[in-house]
Amino acid sequence: MTEKENKTTLWDLFFSFAKIGAMTFGGGMSMLPMLQRECVDKRGWATEEQMLDYFAIGQCTPGIIAVNTATIIGKKQRGILGSLVSTLGIVTPSIIIIIALASLLIRYSGNTYVQRAFAGIRVSVCALIFTSIINLGKKADKNMLYLMVTLGAVAGTFFFGLSPIAAVIMTIVIGLIAHFAQTRRQDK
Repeated sequence: MTEKENKTTLWDLFFSFAKIGAMTFGGGMSMLPMLQRECVDKRGWATEEQMLDYFAIGQCTPGIIAVNTATIIGKKQRGILGSLVSTLGIVTPSIIIIIALASLLIRYSGNTYVQRAFAGIRVSVCALIFTSIINLGKKADKNMLYLMVTLGAVAGTFFFGLSPIAAVIMTIVIGLIAHFAQTRRQDK
């Protein structure tokens, strides 16, 4: 462990992820910019390349990408207990807010102001997700195969009704085949 990792307390993990969980709306994908800022830029718990890997793993495993990423970072910093604390940190604000607002939302869901507020939130969440995609794209490996696979997955999902799960599995298979083919070429 590095010196910075040794200084990470369970409270640091809980508070950092609780702050992210409390300040973002729209679910896991909208949390990615805050996770990046907190874990890479501010805390130094991961490099940008590691965060890309964590986001990829978090997206491919069951559950919400932000929760999965928090769990991975917590495990890296403080082991199993760190992963539990980080996971609790990121989900606790949502649980509290949902319990507090559930009855109000049911009561006022037909209210025009409430409907307009949620419409505004949806727009901001789309902007956050788009920003995450752009930032991840800037840092990702760039070659013609990856570009074609990305465009194929997007086209398959949006235009041909391909299941996102099938798209993820297909891109994993193509990535593995490309990796093994490249490794074989290098070995010759």
